[in-house]
Amino acid sequence: MKITQALLDNLTAQAKASPRLRMNFDLRNSAEDQSQRMLNAIEPGSPLPIHRHRHSSETVVCLRGRFVEDFYDEKGNLTESIELVPGGPNYLLNIPIGQWHTVRSLESGTVLLECKDGAYEPLGEEDVMKNECNE
Repeated sequence: MKITQALLDNLTAQAKASPRLRMNFDLRNSAEDQSQRMLNAIEPGSPLPIHRHRHSSETVVCLRGRFVEDFYDEKGNLTESIELVPGGPNYLLNIPIGQWHTVRSLESGTVLLECKDGAYEPLGEEDVMKNECNE
């Protein structure tokens, strides 16, 4: 499969039309594939709770646009923000297992590649931070 500008444009159009302002495109070979690889088009204002992945690290690559990964401690305090831009000083980031984080799109048309270990697992209640920003 080729990841083309037309594919990214179509995914962005779907994200803009979605109430969540984001849309995923699955890159796995099948539903039985034991990895998670997806494109994620995220528009500014897309609500994404602070969360963690307890069984996998997460690698993100900025394909186009700009976004920020925000990192938090166990108490919900912001500890670091890293802006990712294609061709910039930060365009690829590996998020450690169990790290609380969220992503914010900074411009329309932002698309990132996300990769995680193992088969897809929906986030459990214990993996979404409970704070006033998420409630």
